[in-house]
Amino acid sequence: MCGITGFYSAGEPLSRERQLEIATRMTQCLAHRGPDGSGAWADDKAGADDVRKDKIVFGHTRLAIVDLSPTGAQPMLSSDERFVLTFNGEIYNFPELCNELYTLGHTFRGTSDTEMILAAVLEWGLEESLKRFVGMFATALWDREEKTLSLSRDRMGEKPLYWGWQGKTFLFGSELKALRTHPDWQGEIDRDAVGLFLRHNYIPAPYSIYKGIRKLLPGTTVTLTTQDFEAQRFPTPTAYWSLKAVAEAGIQNPFSGSDAEAIASLDTLLRDAVGKQMTADVPLGAFLSGGIDSSLIVAQMQSQSSRPVKTFAIGFEDAQLNEAEYAKQVAKHLGTEHHELYVTEKETRAVVPFLPTLYDEPFSDSSQIPTYLVSQMARHHVTVSLSGDGGDELFYGYESYGRAQSVWKKLGLLPAPVRRGLGGAMAGLPESAMQKGLGWTEAHLKSFSKTGNIAEKVHNLGLALKQGEKERFFRHFGSHWKEPERLIAGITDLPTAFSDRDEWADLPSLAHTMMYLDGRHYLPDDILVKVDRASMGVSLECRTPLLDHRVVEFAWRLPLSLKERDGKTKWILREVLDLYVPRTLIERPKMGFAVPLGKWLTGPLREWAETLLDEGRLREEGFFNPAPIRKKWQEHLLNRYNWQYYLWDILMFQSWLEAQRDSPVLSVPKTVGRLQV
Repeated sequence: MCGITGFYSAGEPLSRERQLEIATRMTQCLAHRGPDGSGAWADDKAGADDVRKDKIVFGHTRLAIVDLSPTGAQPMLSSDERFVLTFNGEIYNFPELCNELYTLGHTFRGTSDTEMILAAVLEWGLEESLKRFVGMFATALWDREEKTLSLSRDRMGEKPLYWGWQGKTFLFGSELKALRTHPDWQGEIDRDAVGLFLRHNYIPAPYSIYKGIRKLLPGTTVTLTTQDFEAQRFPTPTAYWSLKAVAEAGIQNPFSGSDAEAIASLDTLLRDAVGKQMTADVPLGAFLSGGIDSSLIVAQMQSQSSRPVKTFAIGFEDAQLNEAEYAKQVAKHLGTEHHELYVTEKETRAVVPFLPTLYDEPFSDSSQIPTYLVSQMARHHVTVSLSGDGGDELFYGYESYGRAQSVWKKLGLLPAPVRRGLGGAMAGLPESAMQKGLGWTEAHLKSFSKTGNIAEKVHNLGLALKQGEKERFFRHFGSHWKEPERLIAGITDLPTAFSDRDEWADLPSLAHTMMYLDGRHYLPDDILVKVDRASMGVSLECRTPLLDHRVVEFAWRLPLSLKERDGKTKWILREVLDLYVPRTLIERPKMGFAVPLGKWLTGPLREWAETLLDEGRLREEGFFNPAPIRKKWQEHLLNRYNWQYYLWDILMFQSWLEAQRDSPVLSVPKTVGRLQV
């Protein structure tokens, strides 16, 4: 696991020395992603005056996991010196691919997957190689012969990759902080992207918070030619793997075996994925919450290990938030070497000022805080940790899915034209009229909006009624600020997989659509961003066996009845887990990875929040209309309504905006909590 970065100067040529100097500075900003070594590369075929003819420059920071020797150092040249690679991630099937390449005449100096990638490209070409890889990765490949740069990202989006233009300079990198150090950086905030952030609490790919900078979509490659560089244009990424295609193919070719055969097949497939991801030349462990997904991953790890697996859990003093006791019971049953970190509210809150530098963009999933803490604790013992992320999106795991289906069913009782007309009328009613005339309906509106007064609930019901398609309905259902344009004047509603018909998959039900859309956006743009930045912020590699693309493809072939049955979500995962752990240790309400934001904002974080939400400040900065924000803030302080998530969105943007004046270099806070083994 590593950090990658680089640039191409399309303007005035730079000396090789100057290019390497800039690349080194960019690379240093990613030292937390790779503290074991770093390198920068610029082509040595300069003219006599040492002015660059080939303008591409690569940087790399290394977290050594496999092949700890110098033979794994990057940027790396292919054996014939045609290709140059800087690579972040792991290819889990690289031993098998190395053996195949060896029989085809390739030889290797070391045992790194980086060297295998270059040999694979020489043998099969880039696209075919990507299709053969089982892993998580972000790569930049320079073809010295064709003068092309190819950027690629893994199928599910586990590893990040930003790319784009700032003036006449093309930049790419694992994190925005590396790009921001380039002397040509402009950093104009994209107000449309801010609107997306308020709706989703993250910024969906391909957008970023900055104009001219994009996120590469999962499962795609983009290749820039000499003509692209000269014209300073964005070529269109091409997909070598598509979740949409996988979902549609799975529905068309469903698994036809018995329940027992499906359980056995998933167990075998997942065991193979877990086994491959246990390969490392450094200490390895796993996060364990005591829930279904993490318990299954740990159980399969322990069944394939000759020694106790190291497991890690965070504990809170608040019993309503504390999952550590459940994790301890599972760990005891499996015989793992279990570690707990109990943290106080004060220690948890100490992470908050650090969040803007850790996440680089506005990001307001509050479970970012405990995720960072458990990563920090695990790093004291291991360099690699496996996690159970992905189970909810693949196996119908979110409780909100059931609520959404209930609402959609109610909406479906009305013909679409009537529903849209009624919705428009209700959404446009003045607040005073709603308060006065519709108060008697409040008890019937809870399923449409759990938060807010009667006017808010009626308005949200009206908006829900207006959603004609299940994709747009699900976007509305999961939105925080449901009408961002009311906070940010003049913004455009940028298309995403929720709203762009070309991105919609042909699926038979809302249940399938919700899993697809969450796999398309929420998983890579929220969950995996959260885990990547939190873990790599402390130089910890996190691996996710459930996102092995073979598991993903199999999951989409499973009938919905194997995912949800008798009111139980993730039915088949529960059945596989039964092979390893007694059901009594797992059967409990889903808790999530939450922190008490509402209480914090009215208590210890109140002064901090008040400063960021000051009306004069909001007006002067010019991004938000202060009125609706101040209204929700006052209602929250008076305990009328719990607007914690709405307010946290604004606070995380404000905190990020304030941090832009500071150094982009990461500074990790001191360890907190009381470690228990």
